[in-house]
Amino acid sequence: MQVPAAFEYARATSVGQTLQLLAEYGEDARVIAGGHSLIPMMKLRLARPTALIDINDVAELSYIRVEGSQLRIGALTRHAELLASPLVEEHYRIFADAEKVIADPLVRNRGTVGGSLCQADPAEDLSAAFAAVDASVVIQGAGGARTVPLTEFHVGPYETVVEAGELLTEIQVPIRPGGGSAYLKVERRVGDWAVAAAGAALWISGGTVQAAGIGLAAVGAAHFRAAEAQEFVVGKPATEETFAEAGRIAAEHTNPVADQRGPVDYKRHLAGELTTRALRAAAARAQGLEA
Repeated sequence: MQVPAAFEYARATSVGQTLQLLAEYGEDARVIAGGHSLIPMMKLRLARPTALIDINDVAELSYIRVEGSQLRIGALTRHAELLASPLVEEHYRIFADAEKVIADPLVRNRGTVGGSLCQADPAEDLSAAFAAVDASVVIQGAGGARTVPLTEFHVGPYETVVEAGELLTEIQVPIRPGGGSAYLKVERRVGDWAVAAAGAALWISGGTVQAAGIGLAAVGAAHFRAAEAQEFVVGKPATEETFAEAGRIAAEHTNPVADQRGPVDYKRHLAGELTTRALRAAAARAQGLEA
């Protein structure tokens, strides 16, 4: 039986108390909520925190609301809550698409949005979805809060800019009327990590793409974003030819790794095809052609 190394345990009820406990236990302490990624890593001794700080009672971090021109999502929001939210569905259908293919209902009921982003797994679906909609995150520390664009949040596999003693508290997504978004994923079996996945958001006027975002997962795209492809589509007609070329560009700039989920060429092919399909679906929604 695999068991974690010994650790201290504390339960927090507020952001302030969480930060206090992080300072008290030091840089090897870890925050836990859903624990679906951290606990397995601890059992394999790939992670050996000296203390776990349980934040499940920090209710102030669980919310979905609109403030001004932003959709704001608390870091402790559960996957199931994001999936079920009419507010999220109204503005960004990409999240419902992504959540439907994340793990299973048991995981979605307990796993958190903030935990998924902080895990920084290269195949993590929400990281790609949030990258496609130009999200930012709020990180709280003893010295105050700072806002970081998601494109700067992940600095490598399983690495983020969250420093010792800091806590991710919120995800902010700009609301832009008239857009459409979608997320597509290929997996070996239902609920598995992606072989490859792509998310897209488009704003179209007069048949021309006015703004775009494209996110990629599991194919080695820098910061989960297909930057070259999304730059290409802006100002172009919203046509199949444009989307196909964007897919080709996206695939060209990926850096997948061969593993048990597939070889490099297959993953690169999927990156291009899924990008094209996600753009097509997002365009249809932006133009009101799909319910």
